[in-house]
Amino acid sequence: MKKKMLAGLGLVMISGLTWAADPAPRDRLNLSATASVDVARDVLSITFSTTKEGSDAAVVQTGLKQALDAALLEARKIAKPGQVEVQTGNFSLYPRYAAKGGINGWQGTAELVVEGRDAAAIAQLSARIGSMSIGRVAYSLSKEQREQAESEAVVQAIARFKARAADYIKQFGYGGYAIGEVNVSSSEPGMMPMAAPPMRFKTMAAAADEALPVEAGKASVSVTVNGTVVMTAR
Repeated sequence: MKKKMLAGLGLVMISGLTWAADPAPRDRLNLSATASVDVARDVLSITFSTTKEGSDAAVVQTGLKQALDAALLEARKIAKPGQVEVQTGNFSLYPRYAAKGGINGWQGTAELVVEGRDAAAIAQLSARIGSMSIGRVAYSLSKEQREQAESEAVVQAIARFKARAADYIKQFGYGGYAIGEVNVSSSEPGMMPMAAPPMRFKTMAAAADEALPVEAGKASVSVTVNGTVVMTAR
């Protein structure tokens, strides 16, 4: 009985040693390849803003609302689904405090954001809004433009990954390879801010021919392929 138990124990130990000695695949390469596609930014975003202040909170708030309503009236005239989107931004009212404590007035800010692919219409709108000033201007990529550029970059990145793998296995003296685990990631370009003109209020007559000059420029959409390849004899 004792001999049988020792024999069984010996089998377990041998099995454990065999499992621990099983080597991991060694003929592997970790590779990375990146491709970038330049594409024109096609979404213009302009943030209009105004600031009011005074001793009466209700009066300040009314002034902000009137300025926002006037700007919205003009912006809605060019609103088009998928081309020009209009939305209100920050609307805040807060007290001002005296050096010795206590409230000595009120100040507030209102914003209107207009963005879309019809850059000409949005730029022209900036000349017709007189109740608010231009606070921020930026260009970005539409979802369609980004996805198209990303698809092109993916094709290029994968082709470069395969070409790099084929080149390396030859240099190491192998005849072929198999692709192991692969990760594909993309970098999405952010909005490109543009310098806004000096903030000022404009009358409708004076602003009639003062459309905001804009230039979109290009964004770079990058895709990176990371992964491993197992080198084989053929």
